[in-house]
Amino acid sequence: MEITQNPVATAAAIPSTAKSGEISSDFETFLRMLTVQMENQDPLNPVDSTDYAVQLATFSGVEQAVLTNDLLKSLTSQMNSNGLAGMANWVGKEARAAAPAYFDGSPISITPNPSVIADRAEIVIRNENGTEVQRMDIPVSDDKFDWAGVSDGGIPFEEGLYTFEVLSIANDEVIEQSQVEIYSKVTEVRSEGGVTILVLEGGATVASDQVSALRAPQV
Repeated sequence: MEITQNPVATAAAIPSTAKSGEISSDFETFLRMLTVQMENQDPLNPVDSTDYAVQLATFSGVEQAVLTNDLLKSLTSQMNSNGLAGMANWVGKEARAAAPAYFDGSPISITPNPSVIADRAEIVIRNENGTEVQRMDIPVSDDKFDWAGVSDGGIPFEEGLYTFEVLSIANDEVIEQSQVEIYSKVTEVRSEGGVTILVLEGGATVASDQVSALRAPQV
């Protein structure tokens, strides 16, 4: 007489396909299937008791792993919520980051950081479409200056987001280029995919860990 021992293969497949919410109920199903397997095994070729122990240990390990993952997700969610609550006081303050700055007609304070080995430096200003609207020479220093938002012809630029990039030049070659960090007012703090995001004035966004300084609004 030939006896097919399917319950083992079926039971072994459960951990890889079951959803986390079904693991506990499936564990009881697994035990019932294991009992049926024991009752219907070939008495001339019984399954070794060690195999039963391995099956139980494997399924139990998967169950514990799923429960651990659920716990970690819960802890992560709580930490993100606490992080948002802790950063609520950032709203209304000015954060410094390499992000677009909103120009509303008032000068924008810029602190460039060209390479110390540069012969000269330039700053390139682009609008929110990425179009270059102005380029000017600046000293090779980190001295702060105000960008008035006025073209070389004296015409004010439109309100909107602008980015500022510093080009460090030596022997007429660009040896370094980097976006300038600008102070912008924080209007919102939110969580996206486990990352805390700051929404800046004008709609630009930046991750909180990219902020290098925070200050009270400048009058």
